[in-house]
Amino acid sequence: MCLGIPGEIVQILPDRPDLAKVDVSGVRRAINIGLLDGEHLAPGDWILIHVGFALSKIDEEEAKAALAFLEGIGQAYADEMAALRDSTIEKG
Repeated sequence: MCLGIPGEIVQILPDRPDLAKVDVSGVRRAINIGLLDGEHLAPGDWILIHVGFALSKIDEEEAKAALAFLEGIGQAYADEMAALRDSTIEKG
């Protein structure tokens, strides 16, 4: 099962404006935000992430509700978080 996971933008990388450092339940990773070109994004904003890409900007209330749901479904969420922890985006 593949899930979209909410994450909070911590930093837009200055040398790579298509990447943002994002916190997802305590795991911080570089996420590609290029699909949201034209959307104003800044630290503190929430995005929906799937396989290392931001799919949409969401509000904090929606993000917290989604996280609560995902944590409640158990193993699929644990698997997705493990994949996120093990993933990296190469700076290039």
